[in-house]
Amino acid sequence: MNKEIRQKIIEVCDAKIDKKGTNVGLSFYAFFKNKNDNPKLLIEVAKWWIETHQLDHFEKAVKIKTIIQNND
Repeated sequence: MNKEIRQKIIEVCDAKIDKKGTNVGLSFYAFFKNKNDNPKLLIEVAKWWIETHQLDHFEKAVKIKTIIQNND
């Protein structure tokens, strides 16, 4: 994934954790607007989420942030 989406994922995870605590879960849709203006990027993140890491639909934000940070 490109640097911009990786940074956005970290920012969204941080915001969710700050707002709802370390137990908060999210799906990969949390990183996109309701209007899908970049379908290629959505598919790229979905493949990363589902195929590469075999994650469930909802995962803990702290887990996602850790995976992103450890794969830089």
